[in-house]
Amino acid sequence: MNRKVINILVTGGAGFIGSAFIRYVLDKVPNFTGKCVNYDLLTYAGNLENLKSVEDDPRYVFVQGNICDEKKVEQICHEYKIDTIIHFAAESHVDRSILDPEAFLKTNVMGTFHILEVVKRNPKIHFHHVSTDEVYGCLGEEGLFTEETAYQPNSPYSASKAASDHLVRAYSKTYHLSTCISNCSNNYGPFQFPEKLIPLMILNCLKRKSLPVYGEGKNVRDWLFVDDHAECLWMLLEKGVSGETYNIGGEQEVRNIDMIHLIIANVAKILNIESSELLSLITYVKDRPGHDWRYAIDCSKVKQLGWTPSPSLQKRLIETIEWYINNPEWVNHVESGVYRQWIETNYQKR
Repeated sequence: MNRKVINILVTGGAGFIGSAFIRYVLDKVPNFTGKCVNYDLLTYAGNLENLKSVEDDPRYVFVQGNICDEKKVEQICHEYKIDTIIHFAAESHVDRSILDPEAFLKTNVMGTFHILEVVKRNPKIHFHHVSTDEVYGCLGEEGLFTEETAYQPNSPYSASKAASDHLVRAYSKTYHLSTCISNCSNNYGPFQFPEKLIPLMILNCLKRKSLPVYGEGKNVRDWLFVDDHAECLWMLLEKGVSGETYNIGGEQEVRNIDMIHLIIANVAKILNIESSELLSLITYVKDRPGHDWRYAIDCSKVKQLGWTPSPSLQKRLIETIEWYINNPEWVNHVESGVYRQWIETNYQKR
C-alpha cells in the first residue's frame, strides 16, 4: 500500500497516545500540509495541555465532541474533507472498568459503532482502529501474541476493546470499508495520566509516597515507548493493508516489580539520593480481579514494513522520568484538577 493521508480526524487526540500521535504528525512527518483535526470529548483523561506545543499550528484544529454524535462527526468529515480517521478515543484504565463497566461499553463499543456508521456512509475514508494486546488474554511463561491469537479478554476493559475490534472487522468485510486494526502493548512516556503504573511510581517516588504493588508484582508486561507507537501508526496509515491487523510491541518484557525497581534506581540516581530511601516505600496490596499474568507481542509483521521499536528501555525510561521531574506545572495541573477548570472555561461553556 502507498496510501496518501491528506486530512486526518483523530478521535481522542487530547489523551496520552492520541496527543503523542498528533505531535508526531505535526512535528516529524515531512511535507504534511493537510489538516489534523483533534476530536475529543475532554473527559478526565483528555488534557489539551498535552498539545500546547502545536496548538498554534495552522494545520491543527480542535473540536470538542462525543464520538457517539454521528451527525457532528460526519459534519467534521465533510467540513475538513477528511480522508483518514484514526480512532484512539476510549476508556482504557482496567481498574476503572472493574468499578464501572457500563462506561466502557458506551465509549469503546458504541462509540466505535457510531464512527463506523459515519465511515459506512463515507466509504472513501480510511479507518484505523487503535486497540490493545489485552484482547488476547493471558500468556504463560512462554509464547507471544500474534495477529492470529484467539481473543480471550479477561476484564471489562479488554472485553469492550475486543468487541470494538470485532465490529471494525465485521464492517470492513460486510460493507467493504477500508480499515486497519492495531493491537499495542503497554505504552509509557511523557504526558501519561498519573493513574498508570510508570507515572504513578515516578511521581510517588518524587513525593516519597507509597508505591503500591498488586499481588507479588510478578505480572509481566511488554513496554512500548509512546513516540515509537506514534511513528508506527503513521507508517500503518500509509502502508497498512486494508482489512489487516497489526500487533505493535516494544519487545521489552519486564515484571512489574522489576519495573518499579528500575524506576527507583533511576530516580535515586537523578536526585542523587540512596535507593533504600525509595525501596522502603514499596507496599504490596491485594491483587486486582482478573489480573492477567503476562503479555508479550510478536511484532514481526509490522517490522516487515520498516518499523522497529526503541532498543533501550533504560534510555527511554530515564527520558520519561526526567520529563516528569522537569514538568511540575503539568503534573500539578493534573493532580489538582486545574487542567479541568481550564477546559471548562475555554471550551465547555462555548
